[in-house]
Amino acid sequence: MKIILHWVVISAAVLFSTRVVSGIDVNPLWVVLIVGACLTLFNMFIKPVVSLLTLPLNIVTLGIFSLIVNGLLYWYLGSIIKGFSVDSFSSAFIGALIVSVIDWLLKKIFHLEF
Repeated sequence: MKIILHWVVISAAVLFSTRVVSGIDVNPLWVVLIVGACLTLFNMFIKPVVSLLTLPLNIVTLGIFSLIVNGLLYWYLGSIIKGFSVDSFSSAFIGALIVSVIDWLLKKIFHLEF
């Protein structure tokens, strides 16, 4: 149940980021659910490995490199998922930052740990 809730939260955050950031567009609305599922799966399975591998860079940059990794993933998803487009890395970075902040806030408000 927590995985589904996390998927819904991420999908809502992606939808919000498409409305706020110019340069991020989603054509059919249901594509937001696919992007949310991809981000949820990345956060569950791949992110711990990537965080471990990039730990020295995260220490040197005080965690900013992990924001760059999130932006790159967001940009990559924009290139492989039809109906979800991200024009530039700056749009992807801001969109990923918005998604991360919303995800973090909702986890803190509702005391959720995924």
